[in-house]
Formats: sequence, structure tokens, C-alpha cells
Amino acid sequence: MRRVARQFWHNGVPLPGERILAEEVPVAFSYDGTTHAVLMATPDDLDDFAAGFSMTEGIVRRADEIEEMTIVGSSDGIVLRMSLTGERSDAFAARRRRFVGPAGCGMCGLESLAEANRAIPRARRGMPFGRRDIEAAVASLSPCQELNLRTRSVHAAALWCRDRGLVLREDVGRHNALDKLAGALLHADQPAADGIVVLSSRISIELVQKSSMMGAPIVAGISAPTALAVRAAEAAGITLIGVAREDGFEVFSHPERIHECG
Repeated sequence: MRRVARQFWHNGVPLPGERILAEEVPVAFSYDGTTHAVLMATPDDLDDFAAGFSMTEGIVRRADEIEEMTIVGSSDGIVLRMSLTGERSDAFAARRRRFVGPAGCGMCGLESLAEANRAIPRARRGMPFGRRDIEAAVASLSPCQELNLRTRSVHAAALWCRDRGLVLREDVGRHNALDKLAGALLHADQPAADGIVVLSSRISIELVQKSSMMGAPIVAGISAPTALAVRAAEAAGITLIGVAREDGFEVFSHPERIHECG
């Protein structure tokens, strides 16, 4: 975060003052000496970001398949330098590509249309949840967004579990926030199937794809999903919930996981 000077107009009168803003820097993901991606991101929870992005992009399946990760800062940004285990290194070399994208874009630089509609694993059955669980999960998100409460400019992704509370990560990019959450769960050895993934943003297909790679059976967002996201969730066996508020929500796919009681 950074405190900056700003002029505030109130009731037609300009007033001097300051505001705390979220940082946004280029973060490069480098595997075995090759840059794979550069994303604009908030420079927090970078260990989780490295592991989560690597997993949701299919580069690794487990955290221990990253043998070493080093954070290298420079005047131009941050490089996350990772060394992969032998099998993963070979697989990465076979599919290597490079893309550069802003924080708001999760598919910049894909080499074919087929990559945008990549196959994703089907969700496990997961735990049953009641209507009140969904409402409690959504209600828990905003009060725990510490960075957003101070800056009003970042997204959040969280896993809500009935008995374990909330694991939450924030970033200027909604895809980045979900990647950071994926990494945090990997490092904690906590399955996403144990809870409800809650998002502070609209639900696009990229977020469904990443959630599927995490093994999340239920995804809830405060805004509506896209039509393509609903089709992807239906095919992947994910219960997709949108327009989620403390007093209600809309279920767009696989409503059988949600029960009236609880």
C-alpha cells in the first residue's frame, strides 16, 4: 500500500488530504530460466501466488513439484523464479508458451482458440451445504478484506469452511486473488472440496477453470456469471452461485448440492 496526496471535493469545496492506495506491479513467472507469464498484481502473498498460478495453469499438481522458488525484485518489477522437478520440468518444456497480460485479463496471449476452452477436471461430490451456509460464506467475505477496507480497490477470493473459518487472499486482479488462494490452500494442504469458494467479482470462465483445477465443487460470486462460465461449470460438475448476498443468491448449475436446511 502507498499513501498519496489527493484533492477531495465535498459539497462543492476542494479539500487537501491523503488516500491509501493498493500497489500494482509487474510480476513475472519464470520456470527453469524461461519467463512464462507477466501479470500486473499486488505484491503480497507471492509464495502463494507462485504456487497457485502454477497449479491452476496446470504446470504443477502439488506444491512440492516446485523444487525452489526465489523472489527477485528490481526497479522494473518482481520475478518469481521457480525450478521444477524433473517430470514437471519436462512437461513444461513440451507445452511452453509466453504471454503478457494485465490484471483484468486471464487469457491474454493464448496460442489457440482451443486453449481458451481447455478441458478441466470434474468436481468431486464434496460436502453438502445448506442455504444458510451459502449466506454465511458470502457474509464473511467483506469484513475480512483488510486491504480492500483500506483501499477500496482490490478483489478477494476465499474458501469458507463450516468448521475452519475463512482462508482469504486479495489482489488488484480477480484471477490473481484466486491464484493466491489456490497457493495458500496448497501450502496448508487444505482441500478446496471441504468448503465454498467465494469471489468478490463477476464469475468468468477463467475463474471457473481455475476453481475446477483447485477441486472446488461450489463457487459463489457476488455478481452474475457469464453464460460461458455457466456452461463450463455445468460440464465440470461445479455448483455455480451468482448474485450472492447475505439474504439470497442464484444457483446456475448443479443445484443438488444445496439443501434448504443448514
